[in-house]
Amino acid sequence: MLLMLAIAFLLLSFTVLIHGFGLALMMWRVPVPKTSDESRIVPRAWLLIRVAAWVVAIHWIEIALWAGFYFWRQCLPDFESSLYFSLTTYTTVGYGDLVLKDGWRLLAGVEALTGILMCGWSTAFFLTVAGKIYGAGGRRVRLLEMGSGSEGPPQDRGAG
Repeated sequence: MLLMLAIAFLLLSFTVLIHGFGLALMMWRVPVPKTSDESRIVPRAWLLIRVAAWVVAIHWIEIALWAGFYFWRQCLPDFESSLYFSLTTYTTVGYGDLVLKDGWRLLAGVEALTGILMCGWSTAFFLTVAGKIYGAGGRRVRLLEMGSGSEGPPQDRGAG
């Protein structure tokens, strides 16, 4: 069991390193505009599409890492099954039509937790990039004012 936890920690560590390196590389390669120009919606949308594609590619590399381990240790019959199992586990879809061999099943839970963390990290990163694209020097609208028709925060309507 200690060996299993050590392997799980090693795979988690490699996943975090891949994710951090991939996001850092993207920040270095993808220019974020300094100003928010309302007429430039297509280039901003194209930038978000590229960021989303890059993030998905990073996740695929991480999924392939786990799948490669499963295949190497013969936890599943072939690489395609390993990749499918890893994808459904990492994304927490978990169909359950494939399971790891006895002795390796704890890895699935660690992979799922790792996938949740990496997807959360990607979401935070994506929202940060979107905020820089749409918020840099542009008009900012408070969420409470959007569509409510009222000024300021909503009033407490509880019984008093």
